[in-house]
Amino acid sequence: MSPADPTSDSTPFFSDDSEAEGPEEQGGAAVPREEEPPSGVSRVRALLTVFILCYINLLNYMDRFTVAGVLPDIEHYFGIDDGKSGLLQTVFICSYMFLAPFFGYLGDRYNRKIIMSVGIAFWSLVTLASSYTPREHFWLLLLTRGLVGVGEASYSTIAPTIIADLYVKGKRTNMLSIFYFAIPVGSGLGYIVGSQVGYIAQDWHWALRVTPALGLIAVILLLFVVQEPKRGAIEARPEHHLHRTSWLTDLQALSRNLIFGAITCVTGVLGVASGVQVSRQLRKKTARADPLVCAAGLLLSAPFLYLAIVFAESSTIATYVFIFLGETFLSMNWAIVADILLYVVVPTRRSTAEAFQIVIAHLLGDAGSPYLIGVVSDSLRRSDSFLWQFRSLQLSLLLCSFAAVVGGAFFLATALFIERDRDRAENYVSTDDEPIVVPSSGRSTRVPVSSVLI
Repeated sequence: MSPADPTSDSTPFFSDDSEAEGPEEQGGAAVPREEEPPSGVSRVRALLTVFILCYINLLNYMDRFTVAGVLPDIEHYFGIDDGKSGLLQTVFICSYMFLAPFFGYLGDRYNRKIIMSVGIAFWSLVTLASSYTPREHFWLLLLTRGLVGVGEASYSTIAPTIIADLYVKGKRTNMLSIFYFAIPVGSGLGYIVGSQVGYIAQDWHWALRVTPALGLIAVILLLFVVQEPKRGAIEARPEHHLHRTSWLTDLQALSRNLIFGAITCVTGVLGVASGVQVSRQLRKKTARADPLVCAAGLLLSAPFLYLAIVFAESSTIATYVFIFLGETFLSMNWAIVADILLYVVVPTRRSTAEAFQIVIAHLLGDAGSPYLIGVVSDSLRRSDSFLWQFRSLQLSLLLCSFAAVVGGAFFLATALFIERDRDRAENYVSTDDEPIVVPSSGRSTRVPVSSVLI
């Protein structure tokens, strides 16, 4: 990165003074200092930074799912139906989705610690303000949820890049695994804290006042503990220098890497829609349709995912074709799984069931899988050559096909019990020694599927 670059990290505007520190002098002679890491951040400071970012990511997902924990009370308070309550999540996701590129642009050019601090402070204040929304102004709650997306976009797009500038290779994988482990834990805590605080206070407004207080602590930690690392320094060789390009140039370069993302978007829509339609038609013939469709989707995805990995070395076109088919079948179970969970659990326990489902799904899935695949890849690698880096990762990714087969087998086993479990939930009658808890307010305990998808 050129020192003359007007937007470099060493400029006064949005800069971190700690990056430009020189050797201390005593008696006119320079005192040699311990060699610092290429990132400019000490080992202890780097660890603290990761843990602080994990803490904020935990708050991020807690805030997302706090609303779902008190959704019945919100519906009752504003007198709205499930359609309007679902807008709370839709408005948030749309704001978060469309503003993420903007904050990505800022994060590549200015001090990331400052951007995150401002974003989290804004998100905390808006969340707190949303808890004071008058009964007759539901649109204000929608507006504040949209503004919360602004704050979260400023954090989620930037935090992983700081970890990337602190660690490389295996250590980076480990730290990112810790960072993303906050997703299932935060999601589950959001349901639990939201519902329990609302129940204890007998007022859903108080559920929205928990994360703002914790967000203030996060801002203080960011400002006084986290240190902005030098961009790319830990990866660049000494003779290499990083130069920034225009945003359009960045987009042109990134567009070459976006084919996989585009395929995932299209196959996600196709898979969810086809899964729902196939299940709807098959229900006319068997009550076990839902788990059977989920099992078929996973079992059919396994060979295509396997072929995509095998052909990755020899044919790019064949790889993308097999990825398209594999991801389409893989996506068939998303909406159906949410539906199964809701109809096999009695209404007063569904929020707790959703919380445990989120925690367990992420715990057994995307929370630990990147680390596991990375460990397997490292253990298989015989040298640091490019060929072995590719081959070891290719072999480790075959675990995904195996996991799909195992998942399909579990869904087939679920088909044996689904009718009994559904009947038990539908015909459940509380006994004297097992009192059922009825909400003190709210017209139902149903949680829309849109509010639980991550």
